[in-house]
Amino acid sequence: QAHLVESGGGLVQAGGSLRLACTISSEFKLNDMAWYHQAPGKQRALVAVINSGDNTNYANSVKGRFIIFRDNAKSTVYLQMSSLKPEDTGVYYCNTWPSNLMINGRPYWGQGTQVTVSS
Repeated sequence: QAHLVESGGGLVQAGGSLRLACTISSEFKLNDMAWYHQAPGKQRALVAVINSGDNTNYANSVKGRFIIFRDNAKSTVYLQMSSLKPEDTGVYYCNTWPSNLMINGRPYWGQGTQVTVSS
């Protein structure tokens, strides 16, 4: 069973926009959620967080450019990305926050979605 399924990535020119979506298993859909970015050759980094009350926080690098929001009826968390920069390139993942999903005692991550921003 896939508990987290990310989608919406693609190739976009600098300055462009993308909307990522993360479909969550219904049992987790009310959890606080986060989007993470893993740039090529780097560790996964926190990008944005949304709690069950729709309060949000962002990494400084994306403030004013990215918006995280959720639709609990669809069990989906979104990341609206605007004014994209080449340094936004990488794989984007969603997960529960602050503690990431543990399934059968193991950390669980989805497959992620690739975002490539060309200059």
